[in-house]
Amino acid sequence: MSLMSRFVIPLAAALLAASSAAAPAQTFSPEQQKQIESIVKQYLVAHPEVLQDAMAALDKQQKDTEAQQVRVTITANNATLFNSPHQVVLGNPHGKVEMVEFFDYNCAFCKHALPDMLKLLDTDHDLKFVLKEFPVLGEGSVEAAHVAVAARMQDPTGAKYFLFHQKLLGGRGVADKARALAVAKEVGFDMARLQRDMASPEVNTTIAEDMKLADALGVNGTPSYVVGDELVVGAVGFDELKKKIDALQK
Repeated sequence: MSLMSRFVIPLAAALLAASSAAAPAQTFSPEQQKQIESIVKQYLVAHPEVLQDAMAALDKQQKDTEAQQVRVTITANNATLFNSPHQVVLGNPHGKVEMVEFFDYNCAFCKHALPDMLKLLDTDHDLKFVLKEFPVLGEGSVEAAHVAVAARMQDPTGAKYFLFHQKLLGGRGVADKARALAVAKEVGFDMARLQRDMASPEVNTTIAEDMKLADALGVNGTPSYVVGDELVVGAVGFDELKKKIDALQK
């Protein structure tokens, strides 16, 4: 269907419906309907800016609807999003501003966004930054996520995990089980315990919970952030994220 048809036909139908509502007893013959559609089409051809305005209005309406759906989902899943016993918390665990990042260790954009997270944590000491595993870029990503969850399990303070996360996400090459284990060993984790923890139900429970949250929010790419009651998709940069955080603090 052409762009013109997408708007001419619905608009003509709307005019017909409006006319019918104003005069319920009146009906239009097929010829009259064709004449009305022709008038609408001629008008739109003469004033194409109407189509642009209509498209802009439709786009805004769709985005507003999606944003409202996200707000409802965030509210319904608030506890799991920001206070799950299975999550990793960086920054201030009692921070007034809460932010979540869904990431994949093999995501180039997540790697690009890593300095943004580090800068946010360095400049805002009232920020609670939550990491959620979202391994969607292949088997290597799933393997790396399993190692990462096991690393979190033996590091209550999060200090070693934070170093592990930076080295694995910020490093070159494909992140998989072998590379993740090498990074964990380099950081100083207990490797025997790490192997045991990787086989524990906690690993699958953590990743399944994160994937379910992402699905509920409509997350389909990484990195994706939840800031307050808003979903922010993509590596939008430090300035944009800081602007949203500052708005919440006000």
